[in-house]
Amino acid sequence: MHSYEVWVAGAEEPGTRWVYCPRVGQLLREPFEVLGLKARLERGEDLPYDDRLLAGRVAMSTADQGLRALAAARTAQPAWARIPLDGRLELLHGVHRAVRERYDELTDLLVAEGHPVRLAAWELASVTCAFHPDSVSDFAAQLGQPERTAAGRRIRMVRKPDGVVCLSPPRNAPASNSFYGVLALAAGNALIVNAPPTAPLGVSFVYREIVAPLLERLGAPPGTLNVLSTHARVAMRQWLDSPDCDDVVFFGGSEQGLKLERECVIAGKKPVLELSGNDGVLVWADAEADLAARALCERYYGSGQICMTPKFAIVHPEAADRLLKELVERVRDIRPGPPEDPNTVLSPVVKRAEFTEFLDEVLAAGGELLCGGEFTDVDDSPASAGPFIRPAVVRVDGLAAAARLRAFREETFFPLLCVVVPEAPAVLDEAIAFLNANRYGLRNSLWTRDEAVVERFCAEVVNGGMLKVNDSHIGCLPVLPYNGGTGATGGVFGEANQPAVRTTHLQSIAVATALSPREAVFDHAAAAV
Repeated sequence: MHSYEVWVAGAEEPGTRWVYCPRVGQLLREPFEVLGLKARLERGEDLPYDDRLLAGRVAMSTADQGLRALAAARTAQPAWARIPLDGRLELLHGVHRAVRERYDELTDLLVAEGHPVRLAAWELASVTCAFHPDSVSDFAAQLGQPERTAAGRRIRMVRKPDGVVCLSPPRNAPASNSFYGVLALAAGNALIVNAPPTAPLGVSFVYREIVAPLLERLGAPPGTLNVLSTHARVAMRQWLDSPDCDDVVFFGGSEQGLKLERECVIAGKKPVLELSGNDGVLVWADAEADLAARALCERYYGSGQICMTPKFAIVHPEAADRLLKELVERVRDIRPGPPEDPNTVLSPVVKRAEFTEFLDEVLAAGGELLCGGEFTDVDDSPASAGPFIRPAVVRVDGLAAAARLRAFREETFFPLLCVVVPEAPAVLDEAIAFLNANRYGLRNSLWTRDEAVVERFCAEVVNGGMLKVNDSHIGCLPVLPYNGGTGATGGVFGEANQPAVRTTHLQSIAVATALSPREAVFDHAAAAV
């Protein structure tokens, strides 16, 4: 059994109680048995642990442990930052090796938390890209420029760690997104991670089984890493009130995150936000329909409950019939199933009522349902109260009509792909304007063979932290950040999110020791020549 107590200042401590983590695949099949065992164990009853039903347990932390974690992090951070950058980069290389070596264990934990095997594979591929040797080299380059000479001085620009970074991963994908904190550590920060009580096991495994041993081998002082598990609001309030917190990294909904941004600024904390996404895909007239349709099917990973899946598509009128035929054929083959099934990509849908509400609004406005939308159980049998929804595709004609619909304007966290077919002739101008008017700004992508369209798309689409052309929409690459965005995705400071930049600050350094004569340092006009 995976079992993790609270981790403060390099030592395990008991928490207030244990949270037992069900295997979601079994929960879908045997809900009463799984939830019954979980509840009785959490009440402290002396029952045998059943690994078939449960994946592990994590201790809930106390408010006092949260305060001591902050103090320990503040104390440890200067000594950790003094370790040369090359040493801290070994943390990233070590994580890269560990993720590859322990791939099966990580996959099993993600699947236990309800992530289908194919979704887990994508998540771990994204993590591996973030810690790829090329990514580490780029990370190091961002932290400092080579020293050079100017006006008789040695000058350089470096990035210094902000200090103590507090990370709140999302509830829908906590383990994979929690790796962001490792990059903040490598920049010289101390870290506090709050594993969400609804799914704490994967986060605890990452930091206790992989990160903590690496830090110990690198000589990091106790307190460099602290791992808690409490309700996010409780942790956030404590971080905002504490002088020992410098940066708050928050994953969550835009409404909550933008409110937190304002609170962070008032409290003197740097907000680093990873919020909602409403990604668009532009499919041009000459697009490869089979590949574009496959990219649009990435919408349904985790039943669309991932911020960076495509939420809507703008399809050129000349490509619409061909693309939609290919798309609908593919979507009809996507079926519910348990997360252990290697063919499954769908997950139980949380916002089922919102799905119905948004779909009804589209249909009432004249949209056409091309496939899907039925509620089912895990075996794909129709069930009005079922946890799954068959993937749905709707068509709307005209960008003006689409702009009036919430299904195009807001993040849709359920398996609904909205396709709008613009009216000719100014399709590209209107499509770019539509993408730029999006309140959110995570990713946008394009499918075309026309280089002129590619150039305009890359030059004129200013909204978003990432643009992709003729590529997997959700796929990640070494060097390029896979998080971050503009607008309601990242707040007023939002952009493509490089942890080496976001959890550090730029400092300029000038050393005039060798300048002769020494009084020349006061000749300000000479320095400007």
